[in-house]
Amino acid sequence: MEENKRPTPPPKRQTASGMNANQQRPAARVPQGRQAPPSPAKKKAPGQMGVGMSKEKNATPPSRIPPKAPSSQNVSKTNPPNKAPMAKGAPRIPDNTPAKRASKGIAKAAGKPPVKEGETTVNKQNTAVRYAAPKKKFSIKEMWPFGWISRRKKAILESERDIDAMPDNVVRVRGGIDRPMLVLILILLCYGSVMVFSASYAYALSDMGDSYYYIRRQIAFVVLGLIAMVGVAHLDYKFIQKMTPLVFVGCLGMMVMVLINGISEGDAQRWLYIGPISIQASEPMKLGLVLMLSWYYHKTYRFVKTKLFWRSSAVGTFVPLLIVALVCMLILLENHFSGTIIMFAIGMMVIFAAGGKWIWFGLGTLGFGAGVGYLIFATDYASKRIDIWLHPENYSTQGEVWQTLQGLSAIGSGGLLGVGLGNSTQKHLFVSEPQNDFIYSIICEELGLIGAILVIGLFLAFVWRGIKIAQNTPDVFSRLAVIGIVSQVGIQAFLNIAVVTGTIPNTGITLPFFSYGGSSLTILLVEMGVILSISRYSYQQK
Repeated sequence: MEENKRPTPPPKRQTASGMNANQQRPAARVPQGRQAPPSPAKKKAPGQMGVGMSKEKNATPPSRIPPKAPSSQNVSKTNPPNKAPMAKGAPRIPDNTPAKRASKGIAKAAGKPPVKEGETTVNKQNTAVRYAAPKKKFSIKEMWPFGWISRRKKAILESERDIDAMPDNVVRVRGGIDRPMLVLILILLCYGSVMVFSASYAYALSDMGDSYYYIRRQIAFVVLGLIAMVGVAHLDYKFIQKMTPLVFVGCLGMMVMVLINGISEGDAQRWLYIGPISIQASEPMKLGLVLMLSWYYHKTYRFVKTKLFWRSSAVGTFVPLLIVALVCMLILLENHFSGTIIMFAIGMMVIFAAGGKWIWFGLGTLGFGAGVGYLIFATDYASKRIDIWLHPENYSTQGEVWQTLQGLSAIGSGGLLGVGLGNSTQKHLFVSEPQNDFIYSIICEELGLIGAILVIGLFLAFVWRGIKIAQNTPDVFSRLAVIGIVSQVGIQAFLNIAVVTGTIPNTGITLPFFSYGGSSLTILLVEMGVILSISRYSYQQK
C-alpha cells in the first residue's frame, strides 16, 4: 500500500515579503505560435534523486513538477526573462533573407521596406526582440573638403544634419509658369523693340543705306530668343542643374578662345566670331557664373550654415570668391573693365544671398575695388575716361566729351512728355550709335520724363517679381539662380542709366531688353526661360 501512495510535495519556501519563491517572478512570455521548451533538468550527482522522485513505477513524472523560476544570476543578455527563446526544432531564419537584412538596418529596396523601429523581428539567437534603428554614423564624404575634424566639431555637424538644401519635409509642387513675370518680360521686349527701331532708322540709313537694317535683325533675334525661352521654360530645372558644370566649362572655354583668337573693337578684345555670328563671350559667362555658384551652394549648403566659423567661411565665402576671381581675371585680360565690374557684382550678390560671412564679403569687396582701381589708373585709356568724367572742361566738346554732352542734351530736351515717338533730333547722327548704349537718352527725348520713369518702373517690377519667385522656390539652387539672374538685369540697367546721365564715367554697358544686340538678347531670353522654368515649381510641407 505504501508503494501506491503519492509523494508529498516539497515544502513551500517563504520569502521576506511573504510570497512563495515560485511567485516572485511572472512566468515567461511566449510569443504566439511558439511553444516554450521544457526546462532543462539539473544535473544530479551519481546516486542522488530529484525532489518528489522515487524508484517506484507510479511516481510523478518530471513534467508535472512546476518549473523553478529563474534567478537573477541565470538571466543572460541574450535570453532575458521576459523574452522566451524559440522552441527546439523551429526553423532558423537564414542570414540572407529580407527579414534578417531588415533587422540589421541594411535592407535593400526590393519591394519590402526595412523593419521599422518597434516592430518585432528575430536576432541571431532566434530570440524575439524589438528592432531599434541603427544610429547614423558620420561619413568621411561629409567632411569634404577639409578632411579630419575634432570630436567637438563632429558633434556640431552631427547636430546640424537636418540642415539641407532641400529638407526632407518639403516636396516640390509643379504648376504653371509665373504669369506676371511673363507679362513683364513681353512688355519690356516689345517696348525695347519699338525704341530700337525709333532710335536706329536714321543711323541705319546713313551707315547701311537701309532704314530697316537694325530692326530687321533685332526682330529675327527676338523670335529666335523667344523660341529658346519657351524651350528652356518647359525643361525641369533639375536638368539645368545637372548640366551646370558643363555649361560653366563651356563658357570658360569661350573666354580662353577670345584671348587667343578674339576680335578687338575699340580698346577691348571681347568678341568671338563663330561663322557669321559674333558673340561677346562675357554675355554667356554671366549665366554660367550664376548657375555655377548656385550649383556649388546647393551641394555644400550644410557647411555654409554650420556654426563652425572657419568651416563656414571657407566653404561659404572663400571658395565662391575664388570662382568669381577666376572669371573676373579672364575678363580683365580682355581689357573689359566694365564687364569685370558687372561680373564681380553678380557674383557677390549670389554669395550674399547664399549667406556668406559679412566680414569676408566686405573685405572681398574692398580688395576688389582697390585692385580694379589700381589697374584703371595704371591703364592709359581707362584713366583718361576717369579724367574726362571728372574734368570735362579740359577736353574738346567736338571730341572726347561729345558723346556725353549729346546724351545729356537729348535727356534735357524731352521735358515731361517728350517730343513724340520718332521725332528725336539727337538721333540724327548727334548721338553716335543711338540704338546701343545711349538708347535711354533717346527714350527720354521722345517720351519725356514719363517714358523714362516707365522704363525704371518696369525694371523695378521685374526685380520685385523675381524676388517673389525666389521666395517660393523649393531648394537652394533654384533660389540662388533666380536671384542671380534678376540681379544681373537690375545691376546692368542701373549702370547703363548711370552712364547716360553722367553719374559714372562713360563705358560700354548695354540696357537689357532695349539695346540692339543679337547674341546678348538671345542669351538674355534664355535666362528668362530659366526663371520661368523655376517659377513652375514651388514647395509644400509634407
